[in-house]
Amino acid sequence: MEHAALQLAGIGLLALVCQWIAWQLRLPAILTLLVAGIAAGPVTGVLAPDALLGELLFPLVSLAVAVILFEGALTLSFRELGGHGRTVRRLVTWGVLITGLIGTGAAYLLLDLSWQMASVLGALLVVTGPTVVLPLLQTLRAKENLTQILRWEGILIDPVGAIGAVLVYEFVALGGSVDAGNAAAHTLLLFGKTALIGFGLGIAGGYLWGLVLRHNWLPRKLHSFGTLMMMLTLYSISNTLFHESGLLTVTVMGVWLANMRGVPTQPIIEFKETLSILLISGLFILLAARLTTDQLSLLTWPAWAFLAVLVAVARPLTVWICTLGSGLDWREKTLLAFISPRGIVAAAVASLFSLRLTSLNMPGAELLVPVTFLVIISTVVMQSLMARPLAGLLNLSRPTPRGFLIIGANPVARAVASTLQENGFKVLLTDNSWDAVQEARTMGLPVYYGDPLSEHAAQHLELTGIGHLLPLSPYRELNNLAALHFEPQVGEGKVYRLAVKAGKKPQPRHDQALGHLPVAFGEDVTFARLSSLIARGAAIQCMPISSTTKIEDYRTQHQDRLLPLFAFTPGGRIRIATAEESFVPRSGETLIGLTYAETGSEVMEAQRTERRRPAA
Repeated sequence: MEHAALQLAGIGLLALVCQWIAWQLRLPAILTLLVAGIAAGPVTGVLAPDALLGELLFPLVSLAVAVILFEGALTLSFRELGGHGRTVRRLVTWGVLITGLIGTGAAYLLLDLSWQMASVLGALLVVTGPTVVLPLLQTLRAKENLTQILRWEGILIDPVGAIGAVLVYEFVALGGSVDAGNAAAHTLLLFGKTALIGFGLGIAGGYLWGLVLRHNWLPRKLHSFGTLMMMLTLYSISNTLFHESGLLTVTVMGVWLANMRGVPTQPIIEFKETLSILLISGLFILLAARLTTDQLSLLTWPAWAFLAVLVAVARPLTVWICTLGSGLDWREKTLLAFISPRGIVAAAVASLFSLRLTSLNMPGAELLVPVTFLVIISTVVMQSLMARPLAGLLNLSRPTPRGFLIIGANPVARAVASTLQENGFKVLLTDNSWDAVQEARTMGLPVYYGDPLSEHAAQHLELTGIGHLLPLSPYRELNNLAALHFEPQVGEGKVYRLAVKAGKKPQPRHDQALGHLPVAFGEDVTFARLSSLIARGAAIQCMPISSTTKIEDYRTQHQDRLLPLFAFTPGGRIRIATAEESFVPRSGETLIGLTYAETGSEVMEAQRTERRRPAA
């Protein structure tokens, strides 16, 4: 018992290390998790999942896959699908079908599989997924239209492809369990039963539970926990009524909840983030560790040829057909055709299907897992390393980003963002205050409603063109965490912090984590100071600087009540006033400054008040 507990704790610690390494290297975490699992399993033999979990392994994998599919389905909003163009709709419908058919044919011809097993493998490998696509896009920095296409394809194709894979699997699994004489008719009957139970329970469960959430018949603090338990209960009931229909049930339930009016799914999505990291990390280490040397020995030249067909034939043909009449040129189509990494759903569902089909003695089931893992690791590594150079070669990389991600949508953040946007700089505000978000939208400012550090934000927060981060929230901890969280994406030296207290340097504990970040606007400029000035009628103004008009002239004009914020050139280069460097606008630049009507005594009193204010 103690040995098992130590191994489970070790898996958790190994998963944490893998997630940290992936974050440092800006790689999809699935890659480090799979490599660690293979090293712990078939390479060293330290981890033996079947011996560790025994008969619990299959139920745990089943429940984990159900949670992953349900979570993916919760992001499938038909409203979002309709707003992102014909190309995305084609890629997640016709593209799935084309890729699946080509993958099926290649598996049948190259891997010597039956048509049934080939169709399962082909259906498994149509999905990409946001967990592998989004980290790649953050380093790719391709043109915005291509980023949007790839981003939404990755988000939407997970649940769509999963439904298709489950249906194909059901057809194959049920067909192998009946007598050969009436196999076709019996299989179609059972397939219809599976679809009836899956869609029936999924829709009924989604609708009834949606009513519970909409009318708050359950305390809000239990919404997320209750949703998880209800989903797992429906999954188990569905599987009891008919084998393996539960995956279809939970996927349909998730899609229904995502599109049901008035259902607050945001807290559920946030709750799933920690659960997702835990399940995904542990699951993939376990699944990779289950690989055996015998399975790896099956990866001979036919498996590599199958991979080549998926990458060099299926994806380019799919993109070419789905982008007909889209207006994309050959360079853009080439980049889209190159990027299609496989991800978490493919690996999890392949392992689940392999376990089930092996128990049914289906020939070729042993190939599902090693071939799927070969495709995942190869596509993630190849495309992570080569996508950005290819984008540069095709001249599809975006220019240096100069936009601003602003933490907060309060009056201070709105005033700064509005001025920057009026002068041609992209801005994006984030806040979890609905009133602040609505006010920002009324002003025509782009804004994200929710926690900017959440996994939902990682999938939906569009950072295209963002090159700076300004923390203008009244919550110091949120400002600090956001600065550390986004620094790898925005870039070193482009993430700023505000002074903690007027005229004082940060505490040593802040120095360790945030001391390297420049202090925006000066050591005396705290959020409370900015908020007080804005509340008293201070205004942000643009002041051209020339050889005859300098900043001193504007200081005199405003009786020294001028706080410099930014300076930008006509070409779009922008500098931010910081405490670390002397800020002197140059001739030809435009100064953005805050002008206010406070007297010197009021300023000093505000600073004394700020010093007495307890830490937020």
